[in-house]
Amino acid sequence: QVQLVESGGGLVQTGGSLRLSCAASGRFFSNNIMAWFRQAPEKEREFVAAVNWSAGYTFYTNAVKGRFTISRDTAKNMVYLQMRSLKPEDTAVYYCNVGESMLDVTTRYKNFEVWGQGTLVRVSS
Repeated sequence: QVQLVESGGGLVQTGGSLRLSCAASGRFFSNNIMAWFRQAPEKEREFVAAVNWSAGYTFYTNAVKGRFTISRDTAKNMVYLQMRSLKPEDTAVYYCNVGESMLDVTTRYKNFEVWGQGTLVRVSS
């Protein structure tokens, strides 16, 4: 089982930037998909971005395309989410998790049983 610990959240003004980090440990496979999700107050958790662990190809939800960049460092077992041009609607608790496919992380993540504590991102207007 994979353990994931998120960090890097904070308070930032509109238009600012933050970089979130996710430390992964345990057993996962080269074809796994690492992904970021977020849950805004009183809203359901949603998919944000994903990266294939070995090949590095990425996928984003439309709301963050061109502003967020997901990356991974396979040597350090780290996944990052660089967030730029932040907006108040980006305010949420951000979580990372791992799936078996892009379909898994974009449509089946609500079935994921284990989640970390997440890291809070607050964007002030």
